[in-house]
Amino acid sequence: MWKQFGKYFNKYPKRRKIAQKLLEYGLRIENNNIYCGKIMLSDSKIARALDVDRRAIPATVTMIQKNQALYKVFSKLSPTCHLKDVAPEMKWGVIEIIPEDPSIPGILAGVANIVAKSNLSIRQAIVDDFELTLRNNYQGF
Repeated sequence: MWKQFGKYFNKYPKRRKIAQKLLEYGLRIENNNIYCGKIMLSDSKIARALDVDRRAIPATVTMIQKNQALYKVFSKLSPTCHLKDVAPEMKWGVIEIIPEDPSIPGILAGVANIVAKSNLSIRQAIVDDFELTLRNNYQGF
């Protein structure tokens, strides 16, 4: 997914970082603001969390809003509740799969089949885009 958008941010590494985190966290742009669901987030708090200058936040928002291709995506994002860290508290197990080649089709289907044959239920299945999450979490920006 990031390959489609990265080219717009080549000259702006801080804006790239901000845009990647918006995608990763499902933070939406609307009316010159950034939202987590219906909650409007402040530029200064986002900047602190991402370790960027506060002015880079509205500059990124403006840049995205001016580009129709970017805005079509960033205006429709929504956050997802990820139960991985609370699963032990609920007495649930967690299976995390990091494939050697995430572009191979059928990975999730194969895992779901094995789990079903073991007579287990799946409470949640989250599939992250490698370009947005694993690469950023393990290799930095």
